[in-house]
Amino acid sequence: MLLNLHIKNIALIDDIDIGFEDGLNILTGETGAGKSIIIGSLGICLGERFNKELLRNDEEDGLIELIFEVDREDIKDRLLEMEIYPDEDNQLLISRRVNKSGRTINRINDMSVTQTKIKETAGLLIDLHAQHEQQTLLKKNKHLEILDKFGNEEIAVCKSEVASLYTQYQDIRKKLADMDISADERMKKKDFITYRINEIESAAIKDGEDIGLEAYYKKAVNSKDILSAADEIYRITGYDDTKSAANEIARALVAMKRIVELDGDLSDSYNILSDIDGLLNDFNRDFSEYMKSMEFDEAEFKQVEDRLNLINSLKSKYGSDIKDIFSCLEDLKKEYDELNRYEERLAELKGNLKDVELKLIEKSDKLTDIRKKYAVKLCKMIEESLKELNFMTVSFDMSFEKQSGFSENGNDEAFFIISTNVGEPMKPLYEIASGGELSRVMLAVKSCLANEDDTPTLIFDEIDVGISGKTAVKVAEKMSLISRNHQVICITHLPQIAAMADYHYVIEKEVENNKTITKIRKLKKSEEIDELARIIGGDEITEAIKQSALEMKGLAERTKLY
Repeated sequence: MLLNLHIKNIALIDDIDIGFEDGLNILTGETGAGKSIIIGSLGICLGERFNKELLRNDEEDGLIELIFEVDREDIKDRLLEMEIYPDEDNQLLISRRVNKSGRTINRINDMSVTQTKIKETAGLLIDLHAQHEQQTLLKKNKHLEILDKFGNEEIAVCKSEVASLYTQYQDIRKKLADMDISADERMKKKDFITYRINEIESAAIKDGEDIGLEAYYKKAVNSKDILSAADEIYRITGYDDTKSAANEIARALVAMKRIVELDGDLSDSYNILSDIDGLLNDFNRDFSEYMKSMEFDEAEFKQVEDRLNLINSLKSKYGSDIKDIFSCLEDLKKEYDELNRYEERLAELKGNLKDVELKLIEKSDKLTDIRKKYAVKLCKMIEESLKELNFMTVSFDMSFEKQSGFSENGNDEAFFIISTNVGEPMKPLYEIASGGELSRVMLAVKSCLANEDDTPTLIFDEIDVGISGKTAVKVAEKMSLISRNHQVICITHLPQIAAMADYHYVIEKEVENNKTITKIRKLKKSEEIDELARIIGGDEITEAIKQSALEMKGLAERTKLY
């Protein structure tokens, strides 16, 4: 569950740090107090875009941190598969920081991660229902996504198999399209391929040949400069110059020998000098041989130059190195072979297409059957949930239609249908215009999905849009019911929902040092009644309103006992 939220230097928020509890956490506050900033910050820390324009003070970094407690083994296992590791207290810190240059730093515990990794990790821990998300129910393509999420692994496995077959199907169709050329075009193509094959093969290049040739060429081109420097080195170290190192050391060695004959204590020094003389002799002998090797034959140099030009010409056409050229040659030969056996290859591809198409139809039909099985279960659950939300005569189902073609998602077009009154025909859910109805349907959908995938934390931002009265009470009861198995964090304007809080937080806007800032604090039990009264009565709170708030809270507490 979500243990703590920390937001710093974001919009109207200077620095807030708030802990959340298990159960139903309710957030309320005046319009404009900053509720949307808090939900927006949550969304950012769960992987949404972090824009530097959100910085309250553009000279400081903006920071959002979430601390989760991960106590379920199945979630730990999935995190480990993603190489995400909770600490020894089973806690996970997700943080996102943006600086004034717009650079965003994403971290999970002490590890830097991508924005995608943040989303994947957060998706296991929390489900954020942002404001107006219920509008997605008006897009029928989203309905199938909801069903597939509900079907979880069984649907995911079958969808993966369909996607794999669809990829094969598309690949074969592309090959067939590429082969759709006339006999004359095939002949021209064969002639061109033959020319290219001959061009490569006639060059008779060998693997790694260019490396040796380039080394020779570089050495030959630079031989003049090399020999000039080498002559200078040989003059200094050799024997041609009376003042060279070799001659000077030879004279020193003769003098040293006379000294050693008079004083044997210098024998070691004499031996060292003798070794130097020997090493210098070896060096000059090897260096002399090297200088002789730098004498290049003009005809040989021209052959190397021409050979390199040929190889580089082939590289410019067929690849960046000789291995690429060989690979291209193999591809050309395969292409030529396919053109030679065009009719045979065409029949083979058509046969493969038919086989894959039959498998794709079979697997897509299987996917449809699995989806319909889960649709029955999901729609029944949603219908029961809607009745709990004051849709007393509701009927809820899913309509399936087959598309004419295929996709990696199968060939189903499916959408929810609903009737909210006895005798009314079932109509597509996306034709519903009432915000209150959509809010309740989305709450029902969320509760059903949460029960199946057991997401630890659910966040609802104004799920109460367009509802009031008895319906609001039913929504509050539903939220309380969900919070028995999940941590629920809910922003609301309705006193009926606020009264059901296990823990109540108020979001306030204050002025400090001539600056407006947003704060959030957890209310004491005695303060909860005052906040309920404010929601009920607005600016003027009478004793009657406070009494109503007290009764509403008492009724909510009694409801939670059942």
